[in-house]
Amino acid sequence: VQLQASGGGVVQPGRSLRLSCAASGSILSINAWRWYRTAPGKQRELVAFISNGGSTDYGDSVKGRFTISTDNAKNTLYLQMNSLKPEDTAAYYCYALSIWAREYWGQGTLVTVSS
Repeated sequence: VQLQASGGGVVQPGRSLRLSCAASGSILSINAWRWYRTAPGKQRELVAFISNGGSTDYGDSVKGRFTISTDNAKNTLYLQMNSLKPEDTAAYYCYALSIWAREYWGQGTLVTVSS
């Protein structure tokens, strides 16, 4: 499975941004998708999770502001980020977990929230 993340950029506080993660390869083996982020000087943080059944969960810092979703027809994972804050500045990585517990990572896309 190959993952290609995109959609990062520079945005003002309070604005929105949508990240995409295009997946290719053995997609049918994937049973869970996640977004992680790594901010400068901080440890990697789980941002959002979605299962193939549609169950979702979010990190406490983004609940109510971010939404994770998938478009199976396009083999794409999304992260809609609203009401962005400077503390959301980070490199965002998409992640996939297969039914055999194999992990796949995208290359990361940088989000900078600054006025």
